[in-house]
Amino acid sequence: MSLLVPRRTFLAGMNLSLAGLALGVYRPEAEGAEAHAEPPEGVTPNVFLHVGTDGWVSVWCARSEMGQGVRSSLPVLIADELGADLARVRVVQADGDAKYGDQNTDGSSSVRDFYDELRRAGAAGRMMLVGAAAKRWRVAPGSCTAANGRVTHRGTGRSLDFGKLAALAAKEPLPKAAEVTLRPDSELTHVGTVLPLVDAQAYVTGAARYAADILLPGMLTAVIARPPVVGGRATRYDATAALAVPGVKQLIEMPTPRAPWHFQPWGGLAVVAENTWAALKGRAALEVQWDAGANGGYDSEAFRKTLSAHVNAPGKIARKVGDVDAALKTAARVVEAEYHVPHLAHAPMEPPCATVRIENGACEVWACTQDPQTARTEVAKTLGLPESKVTVHVTFLGGGFGRKSKADFINEAAFLAQATGKPLRVQWTREDDLQHDFYNAVSTQKLSAGLDASGKVTAWRHRTAFTPIGSLFTGADQPGVDDLQQGVQDLALSIPNVSAEIGEARAFVRVGWLRSVYNIFHGFAIGSFMDELAVARGMDPRESWLELLGPPRLASLEELGVSKLKNYGASLEKHPVDVARLRRVIERVTASARWSERKREGRVLGLAAHRSFLSYTAVVVSVVKRPRGKIAVDEAWIALDAGRIINLDRVRSQLEGAVLFGMSHAFYGGATMKAGATEQTNFHDHRLVRMTEAPRKIHVDVVESTEAPGGVGEPGVPPVAPAIANALFALTGTRLRDLPFGKSLGV
Repeated sequence: MSLLVPRRTFLAGMNLSLAGLALGVYRPEAEGAEAHAEPPEGVTPNVFLHVGTDGWVSVWCARSEMGQGVRSSLPVLIADELGADLARVRVVQADGDAKYGDQNTDGSSSVRDFYDELRRAGAAGRMMLVGAAAKRWRVAPGSCTAANGRVTHRGTGRSLDFGKLAALAAKEPLPKAAEVTLRPDSELTHVGTVLPLVDAQAYVTGAARYAADILLPGMLTAVIARPPVVGGRATRYDATAALAVPGVKQLIEMPTPRAPWHFQPWGGLAVVAENTWAALKGRAALEVQWDAGANGGYDSEAFRKTLSAHVNAPGKIARKVGDVDAALKTAARVVEAEYHVPHLAHAPMEPPCATVRIENGACEVWACTQDPQTARTEVAKTLGLPESKVTVHVTFLGGGFGRKSKADFINEAAFLAQATGKPLRVQWTREDDLQHDFYNAVSTQKLSAGLDASGKVTAWRHRTAFTPIGSLFTGADQPGVDDLQQGVQDLALSIPNVSAEIGEARAFVRVGWLRSVYNIFHGFAIGSFMDELAVARGMDPRESWLELLGPPRLASLEELGVSKLKNYGASLEKHPVDVARLRRVIERVTASARWSERKREGRVLGLAAHRSFLSYTAVVVSVVKRPRGKIAVDEAWIALDAGRIINLDRVRSQLEGAVLFGMSHAFYGGATMKAGATEQTNFHDHRLVRMTEAPRKIHVDVVESTEAPGGVGEPGVPPVAPAIANALFALTGTRLRDLPFGKSLGV
């Protein structure tokens, strides 16, 4: 299904969503994600579902809403399987609790992890309602159907509303897991369609409650002067000046973290006040002097040279097919290129914020968290409480991108609430967020390919050096299986000799997962190098891509040259490395962009593709020169094969956002360090793509598929930057191998 959505139609689209809500489409519980009203009596077959005697169906959403529309998507699986009337479905935000399964809204996993489980949850409720109706009518359950909030007997046409059956259904035995039967896919009337944004009305009217909106009686607010360098500490500060600021109540020294950093508070000095303004003024008055500590010598430019040295020397083998070294030595020509991507910051529009109240030996948390269960565990450890005494309420998130899966800011609030004995909110500023982030790792990569006399590629070697995610938890300095599955080990190539090697890269800052994680720099290097190979071979980039991927097939571990593949935690039987699907999105996106006609029509296009999070994405961009020589992305096309989807409109929005997210990395992104401290402070020196820079049109093509669901939120990002780089080369003849491009282009 192909969707053309000019950004100028955004407001009109929002109005349509609001109209849908006004007409009775399913609604959120109350007006904010943190509301927790008790449902009426009825049947509760599992933790995700309740059917009340009033006929309303309550569905618990156990993942966090940060603009991706998870509250508009996951509940539909339950409702469709149940046979509910969406006009009488309310969505309730789940607190952090292991009873819901994994709640970490990360890794593009919400649909792929919950697709089957939530359908079974709805099916169990349907079976209990149908069973109750069948007993009342003294008929066989198989002769009854559930649809539009009613159970109907096919033979007689008798029908009862779910509310009339709820009390009887509560007396039915819970179906055993082996007995739960799912509907045929054809009966899922809403799954896969364009669905309204269930929280749209709350967003546009201001009713949506974010972390900074939480107000508790007697609450204090804290801001923290954190060390510029992770692991640093204060050596001098003016406590008297800070405490003299009207409204400032206390100055509290935060614990200094020790490596590995995990989710500890960063350290520093907390200024506790009656309100945010007083806390900020008090912090400014501190005039802190810092001891940078062991990481004070970290310098981005110097570290780049270290990484470059690693990729220009043999490293630890991460995959091996054939004999690459021998093939490169005997090649008629060797093509090589080195690529560099700096640290990337998350920069969500909403900085971190958390509120904690401790009373009667129990703790309540309100936070913009992507991972409430980890937050619950961390807070319990910080306070010395059992987890059963900690409740984490999840507010709406103003963006997350993986930053808010970390619980450091929530731990800060818990520590300070305990220290003050008062309900307390910790508020981060934009500067705090950019300078004390869990950055995506910096990476340098070198790719080498051997060509024979006819131009056929006989060897492919990929060397990569970057700090692993494991450094955050164990201090690891070499990538592990979680890191290498992201474009290094899962790239199927029809080349007889293939290898990948990794180098060491220790951590000097906190690194963590960011939207698409290490697929960003692997996708950039691979997508760019594919284009460089096409140029070297005198081939059309699309045809070169398809030739190097080879024929449609399921790539085996032997072909990939690995003994095992993490595969994002999924089995290769359910989610194989499917070359046909990657080829298909390349073919579809180039057809949509009229790739073959580009030169005749005077357009300059760039192409890239990538497999990530069990989905397949290809991107084409058009670049143009605007007045005064400024280069811009004029138009973009993106094709995604994510298997089965739930909410077509949310998928479309995610892909549009991925294009803009990738463009920000390509042109402006990057966090650089001098003397261990981050140089960027706010959006003036950490630019994001602005409305006037957005493509004139973003064309979205979502492949209709019955394959198992893959990820959606992240797979659109990796091909964007290399597609832009390739288009820029076609336009200017200059090959840009370092992100961001802005300085090279003078923007």
